[in-house]
Amino acid sequence: MNFQLRKQKILAQLSMQGEVDTKALAQTLGISEITMRRDLNQLSDEGLLYRTHGGAIPVAEPEMPHRFVNKAASNQAAKDKICSKAAAQINDGDVIFMDCGSTVFRLCQFIKNKKIKVITNSMPVISELQNSRVSLNIIGGEYDADRQAMHGSIAIEHIRRYQAGKAFIGVDGLSAKGLFAHSEKEAAIALALAAQSTHTYLLCDAGKIDKPSYLQFAPLEMVYAIVTNADPAALKYCKKKGVKVINV
Repeated sequence: MNFQLRKQKILAQLSMQGEVDTKALAQTLGISEITMRRDLNQLSDEGLLYRTHGGAIPVAEPEMPHRFVNKAASNQAAKDKICSKAAAQINDGDVIFMDCGSTVFRLCQFIKNKKIKVITNSMPVISELQNSRVSLNIIGGEYDADRQAMHGSIAIEHIRRYQAGKAFIGVDGLSAKGLFAHSEKEAAIALALAAQSTHTYLLCDAGKIDKPSYLQFAPLEMVYAIVTNADPAALKYCKKKGVKVINV
């Protein structure tokens, strides 16, 4: 059975059941689990499904709007590698900030069993962690339906009341010139989280390296470390600016 036929059967099964399990689906289609995981990762990269720890769910998951789900689903295999490495920086007892970035959201699956406190403005993060060992502090403010997150002056005031050892943020692009965002409100949240944290970790896939976007909002030195799958050679300027690069 070729990939295109498997693709049709996987998506049909997903549509009927609302979720699929990697092992069970591999048995149904008569292929190895390795092949099934590769197929699911490829469909995830195409934005056709959303990968979970043991299988997949539709990108039209009701808890999240279409824009956020498709953004979270794209390049998911790389994001999971980045988040697995980032999770290794988190210890029981830590207090951490998490922003509303789609890569940062993928961190949830790797920290569910850690006894930590998470302060976040992201509704998907809250939904994912609410029945885990993690203690949640929910940032209030104006609700952004597209980003499924809280923003605005009240959100900034909330953040300024707390101190965290680590913040995990995402950006829309970075270069030697600094960090870039698509909107002022997301930039404001990132700046506030970094200001209240001892160390700020930037979770960034290779596609955002040297890709300036709409708004340059902070110097590269604002972050303590970048966790990325990018070629180290593409980030030589980080060392010169005292920014640690954690490669996956």
